[in-house]
Amino acid sequence: MAKREVIVIGAGVSGLAAAYALSKGPDAPRITVLEASDRLGGKIASNDIAGHIVDAGPDALLVRDPEVKALLEELGLADRITAPGARGAFVWTRNKLRALPPATLFGVPEKLRPLVSSGLISWRGLIRASADFIRPRLRLGDDPTVGAMLRRRLGWVVFDKLVYPLLGGIYAGRADLLSARSAVPEVAAILKPARSVYLTMRAREAARPKTKGAPAPMLINFPGGMMAIVHALASNTKAAFEFGAEVASIEMGKKRWKVFTSDGRKFKADDVIITTPAHAAANLLRPLDAEIADALAGIPYADVANVTFVYPTSAIDKKWKGTGFLVPAVDGRFIVGCTWMDQKWGRGVLIPSGNGHPEGDEITIVRTSVGRQGDNAWLTMDDDAIASRAHAELVQAMRIKAEPLLAKVQRWPASMPQYTVGHADRLATIDARVETLPGLHIAGAGYRGIGVAACLTKSQAIAQRIGANA
Repeated sequence: MAKREVIVIGAGVSGLAAAYALSKGPDAPRITVLEASDRLGGKIASNDIAGHIVDAGPDALLVRDPEVKALLEELGLADRITAPGARGAFVWTRNKLRALPPATLFGVPEKLRPLVSSGLISWRGLIRASADFIRPRLRLGDDPTVGAMLRRRLGWVVFDKLVYPLLGGIYAGRADLLSARSAVPEVAAILKPARSVYLTMRAREAARPKTKGAPAPMLINFPGGMMAIVHALASNTKAAFEFGAEVASIEMGKKRWKVFTSDGRKFKADDVIITTPAHAAANLLRPLDAEIADALAGIPYADVANVTFVYPTSAIDKKWKGTGFLVPAVDGRFIVGCTWMDQKWGRGVLIPSGNGHPEGDEITIVRTSVGRQGDNAWLTMDDDAIASRAHAELVQAMRIKAEPLLAKVQRWPASMPQYTVGHADRLATIDARVETLPGLHIAGAGYRGIGVAACLTKSQAIAQRIGANA
């Protein structure tokens, strides 16, 4: 019997995870990965910054799920992880970096006392937030926004200064548009039926099992950055990689799928896994099924960028102990967040690239984020203007006393999927229509989890289904 053939469209982490999982076992299918660019990794990327390898995309992997831990063991990465070198973060508001209260769930605090001592919230905002204890239960629909679920309970101040910045740091989205059910399902499951946010969070804390010693880190990275997992997946797969292979169209034949690239190449397969962003998948699938294409096109994406700076350490007047800071949208700043790379990873990630290290250990690497849903002013700016604006705000926030030695702008257009209200319904439509197209599979950050961990686990599940149906 001829080997089953699978085509994976996209060599980002979702496509690589699917190809890796399909490669297991003696009966592995013949796998071809089609990638439009000339590199692996998709949004996982790195830059050479002053002789160091620095992540240009995601800089952490969540290892809460057993499937992710097992994958790291299989890939030989479990003993190569780097845990955060610092804990805690800040919010830049009211012209000062203010400590982010510990023990929050997506910005929802478990305790009021740390919130009071942080100085993050005005007394007026704290008084309004305390009304949560006495306010009646909210009547919410099946798919409320994060704002509808939390602002009326906690008030504008806590919501805008705490919840919104944390969500913005994850989704680059607007909490008034994001679906609580889809974007923060854990929060929605806990708080949607609750009368009081604080009382529910307090009960959750009391019920949490007590552990001895320091808990294992939930967020990790690798020496040299997140490209380590990309290289590990690629080197452990039996797939054939075709670069510069932009897929122009796909057709469903009588028995097999046909995939055509823009340069005239043609591929055939029993299964096709599309791991492109939802809008790109919509364009490919519209000739086959307008309903699924409309649902895919209905998933919006935000444009974001980051600017990595290298400063002489002596130019930074004060080093706060933590991973960085977030910026509330209501404060009207240009940057939306900042990561102190040296502190966050204790230089365990920032290994020398081999291209020189001119400043020794007397440099500090800082990465800022720019852009969120609805905030696209930076799109018309050139790289120098973006870096200049970001640097000016870092001077205000961190009291930096010198110009950067280096600034590198990394643009990520249409890169952050937004799980807005109706997202679950769109997924239900996509799932139902995909069932009518045997051998078609869709994976990626646009659907059920934007983090790297979710992409890994969802793609592996698709590969397992293909194996079961072989």
